[in-house]
Amino acid sequence: MDANYKPGTDDASGAAAPVTRKTFDEVMVPTYAPSTLVPVRALGLDLWAQDGKRYLDFTAGIAVTALGHANPAVVEALRSQADQLWHVGNGYTNEPVLRLALAITQATFAERAFFCNSGAEANEAAFKLARKYAHGKFGAHKSRIVSCVNSFHGRTLFTVTVGGQAKYTEGFEPLPQDISHIAFNDIEEARAVIGADVCAVVVEPVQGEGGVVPATPEYLKALRELCDASGALLIFDEVQCGMGRTGDLYAYMGYGVTPDILTTAKALGNGYPVGAMLTTTEIAAAFSVGAHGTTYGGNPLAAAVALKVLQIINTPAFLARVKQASQNLRGKLQAIVEDYPQVFTEVRGSGLMLGMVLAQGYLGRAKEISKAAEHQGLMVLIAGPDVVRLLPALVVSDAQIEQAVQLLRAALDAFLSPAQ
Repeated sequence: MDANYKPGTDDASGAAAPVTRKTFDEVMVPTYAPSTLVPVRALGLDLWAQDGKRYLDFTAGIAVTALGHANPAVVEALRSQADQLWHVGNGYTNEPVLRLALAITQATFAERAFFCNSGAEANEAAFKLARKYAHGKFGAHKSRIVSCVNSFHGRTLFTVTVGGQAKYTEGFEPLPQDISHIAFNDIEEARAVIGADVCAVVVEPVQGEGGVVPATPEYLKALRELCDASGALLIFDEVQCGMGRTGDLYAYMGYGVTPDILTTAKALGNGYPVGAMLTTTEIAAAFSVGAHGTTYGGNPLAAAVALKVLQIINTPAFLARVKQASQNLRGKLQAIVEDYPQVFTEVRGSGLMLGMVLAQGYLGRAKEISKAAEHQGLMVLIAGPDVVRLLPALVVSDAQIEQAVQLLRAALDAFLSPAQ
């Protein structure tokens, strides 16, 4: 046997060694605590685990596979591009990224796009750009960034500090400075905090990890006015709520409030890693050559996939169906709330980004309910310990909504039974 051979690697025959959930605990850095089920195949909203059990996926990979798993049109876009050009480096541009940039700027307020690999990278670029722009226009004193408590903007040291959740920053000090946090949807606190030294205000139009909480129209309009008055840039983080999730291509469109910078990722690539920061020509000019960059951002494979996803989602018929599906699902979830008042208090959210809020007696038990649902064959998420979150693919059918509701009811009955 080869002296360098390690258990778990391919054997001499070339066959892949078996891997299980236990393998995760043996070789992976323990930053996650994944489910015992290991997905091996998926199509649409159906997913199969290693043991052959079939699940109905109402997570969409945390709002990523908006067009469902293995969407044929997206698969073909990837295969076609894979036969042509994979990567060239940022010393060159490429046709797919130029087509994507044209399409996404034509579809939004933006005039310029910067492509990267994730939502965290898109937000990192947005925060850096905001400071660079403010320093150049007003001076270095204008550097403070204001965000909301319980927000989530990524896991880099900068973005996790901007996010208003202490559990993600503990142990990583010292943290980046000049960052303030205000209560979400609190206009008076925003007025008190947003001053002349603020370079940017960042907000999720619908808070995702913070509990599936939509911003009020009045709040976003007030932030826009405060930014205009103070010379700060308004940044909308639409990493989770963008790309059709709320029933509009981007949530800002439904609110009628236009940001200066918008970040997008997750569903943009339907599972292929890609993110983007969108802004105006004037603001983008602060990023001169060499001011920021990324090795893989805007590579031909990601751009080809993202363009196909954008073309499919950004049609009136598709977005109208999202709103119709949302009404159907929300109504059925509200019926569950009414039938299980001891467990839930309300359904909140926007479009197909919905959360079921736990009642006082069940606070902290969202994970238990998601596990019970998984046992029944339904995959759902949590948004903190007190909210069960549902993020089905935007192509979810009425029949799949009905199936999910029945599975969730069965899960709740099992969860509440004396045997539990």
